[in-house]
Amino acid sequence: MKLLALDTSSEGCSAALLVDGEISERFELAPRGHTRLLMPMVRELLSEQGLVPADLDALAFASGPGSFTGLRIATGVVQGLAWGLDIPVVPVSSLEAVAFGAIQTLGVSAGGGVAVAFDARMGEVYWGCFECRAGVPVLLGEEQVCPPANLTLPAGPDHWCGVGQGWQYRTDMPSAVADLPGKVDATLVLRASWVARLAVTGFQQGRAVPAEQAQPVYIRDEVAWKKLPGR
Repeated sequence: MKLLALDTSSEGCSAALLVDGEISERFELAPRGHTRLLMPMVRELLSEQGLVPADLDALAFASGPGSFTGLRIATGVVQGLAWGLDIPVVPVSSLEAVAFGAIQTLGVSAGGGVAVAFDARMGEVYWGCFECRAGVPVLLGEEQVCPPANLTLPAGPDHWCGVGQGWQYRTDMPSAVADLPGKVDATLVLRASWVARLAVTGFQQGRAVPAEQAQPVYIRDEVAWKKLPGR
């Protein structure tokens, strides 16, 4: 299988190419450089493998939540490629992908929990809790956006770690949440290689969609309307 994965949902910009189980990746921290960097990354990855876009079997992208502008960049590129190449797209939750990265890099064992928090601005965080099962994250409950003071941890995991920039607000979280994680890494940034790994499983499970259904997940997409009385 040949799959190209993209991520521009946070300050990181990355692209990953999975070819028959092997991954190559480009990654750069560039909060305002996604548009400039993304397509050159894609071209470099394909060139290194001696491939052209028409050789791809599927695409994947981190679909959110995350930066609204960043999500729209990856969505636009993925949709354009998918339409032109007539291949499917696998959307992957940004929170799930970071949870997978934590499992890979922090040594989270089976039965352990990963609490992912992104800075959602406006005094809120994006929040998702996952349990490590067979080396992959399984969502517990629902992904949500709320003030740090309203966060809760679900029952189940026998130990926890916290990852994502939202953990910079740890002092604002309830003690039942803030005191539980054994390790916190507020610097872990999403990478397209994690998206690619999860997308292969998603593809096998039938979660690929056509280009027009590859949409960003904002979670808080009604905020702009709430600001306008009567809308």
